[in-house]
Amino acid sequence: MAVSDLAATPLAVNLLDAQSLLATFGVLGIAVVLFAETGLLVGFFLPGDSLLFSAGLLCAGTADKAATLSLPWVLAASVAGALAGAHVGYLIGRRAGGAVLSRSRNKRLHQGAERAEELLKRYGHAKAIVLARFVPVVRTVLNPLAGALNIPARTFTLWQAVGGLFWTAGLVLGGYALGSSIPDVDHYLLPIIALIVVVSLLPLAAELLRSRRATKHRTEAH
Repeated sequence: MAVSDLAATPLAVNLLDAQSLLATFGVLGIAVVLFAETGLLVGFFLPGDSLLFSAGLLCAGTADKAATLSLPWVLAASVAGALAGAHVGYLIGRRAGGAVLSRSRNKRLHQGAERAEELLKRYGHAKAIVLARFVPVVRTVLNPLAGALNIPARTFTLWQAVGGLFWTAGLVLGGYALGSSIPDVDHYLLPIIALIVVVSLLPLAAELLRSRRATKHRTEAH
């Protein structure tokens, strides 16, 4: 189903469906969803990657004109929501400490916390904060974890901004570029979103591979 069909159909909003969120809330929904996903632990299930990419498609006018979004407004809302959410998550972790995660019984959140800790130990603060933006759940958990671990506010603010800009702008502009070059691409949104989820994990996979090769070379050198 195309995004235009959703916009014209009076269905209840589905928080797990990027198309439904965009059709119901538009640009405001983008900012709110990204804020919740990156700043509040309860938002870990929200579809940040697919929402950004779908918004880029709408900016390209792949659906009817009534459903088309403004690219500058989408970029502004995406960046604002992602950066503000991450900083709020950091402040929550700074205030509540490790208890903010230990109280949760959600298995995915605890798995995300373990991966976030691994990133911080393996790559250091700057690189881990940037990489976490591209990994679902981990980008939700790392921000309060960074606050709980007392990572310097200046370091966190700088690198979460860098990661947030690359993540949001990259996905929105990627959707916009694809929507501008391929007619009716919104009809194939589900497989495209699946591909986006896979691609979003590539930076982390590449970094893990590079790190393992470097470790292997150091071991062989000794």
